[in-house]
Amino acid sequence: MKKAKVEDDDMRSEYKREDLGVGVRGKYYDSYVESHNLVLLRPEVAEAFPTEEAVNDALLSLIRIAKASAGLTIGSEPTQNPASSSEQ
Repeated sequence: MKKAKVEDDDMRSEYKREDLGVGVRGKYYDSYVESHNLVLLRPEVAEAFPTEEAVNDALLSLIRIAKASAGLTIGSEPTQNPASSSEQ
C-alpha cells in the first residue's frame, strides 16, 4: 500500500507556547453564559415531560396561575386582608 503524498501546508511538527500569542482567560465566558441556560431535571420530573417544549409549557402555565392567584406578581410581597388582620 502506497502512502499518500503530504502537501506542504505550513504546519510545523511542533509549536512553542510563545508562538501562539497571549491567551485571555474567560474571554468568551459572559457571552457563553448568556446564550446557554441549562437546567438539570430530576429523573422523575424528566419522565413526566417528554420534550423541552412540554417543560416550558408547564412552567409558563404555572407562572400564569401564580400571577392570577390573589393578583400577585412574581417577586411581590403578598398583601394582607384588612379584615383578617383585625381578627388577630
